[in-house]
Amino acid sequence: MTIDYSQARENMVEQQVRPWDVLDARVLDTLAALPREAFVADAHRALAYADLALPLGHGEFMAKPVIEGRTLQALKPQANEDVLEIGTGSGYLTACLAHLAREVVSLEIHPDLADAARARLDATGLGSNVRIEAVDALAWDSDRRFDVICVTGAVATVPARFLQWLRPGGRLFVVRGASPVMEGVLHIDDVNGARIESLFETDLPYLVGAAPAPQFVF
Repeated sequence: MTIDYSQARENMVEQQVRPWDVLDARVLDTLAALPREAFVADAHRALAYADLALPLGHGEFMAKPVIEGRTLQALKPQANEDVLEIGTGSGYLTACLAHLAREVVSLEIHPDLADAARARLDATGLGSNVRIEAVDALAWDSDRRFDVICVTGAVATVPARFLQWLRPGGRLFVVRGASPVMEGVLHIDDVNGARIESLFETDLPYLVGAAPAPQFVF
């Protein structure tokens, strides 16, 4: 069976993403233009535009399109801004961020996922302004600051080091809390001080090392 990916992409935008209150024109145009099917394993290609989280290995998943749409809309990366992505995964959201922003630095703890994402970005020509590093974000350090930080895995609590990488006026998106009820939030560093906007409820796998400590019951 031959799949019309262009039609599937349009259906994803109109039937999944837009009804989930993703109305930002730049975000919708990005999702409608980028080949999501090029960022999934061959075995899952037919499901590239389904309302599903797709497995990547190591217990990691490519998020549902609606989650990716809401994330991009919350962050609103601009063409003159630099982005830090924590958790490269498939490289698809990386490509979306790169399409919207000036530059993306993406951190991926699993070297094989980092290599696969880089290969997909190169093959699609979407990675010219992307640098992927195979590192643990919880151990990484940099003096660089970013306008936008996108955390693609959940955390029990937001690590302070993540917020330190924000420029004044920057935005950080992360999903925080305890499974199965987690909250997608936007940290905003503005002239009136830091504030947090609650966006939606979801349930995502934790970043490696960012799960809550086990609770012992006596």
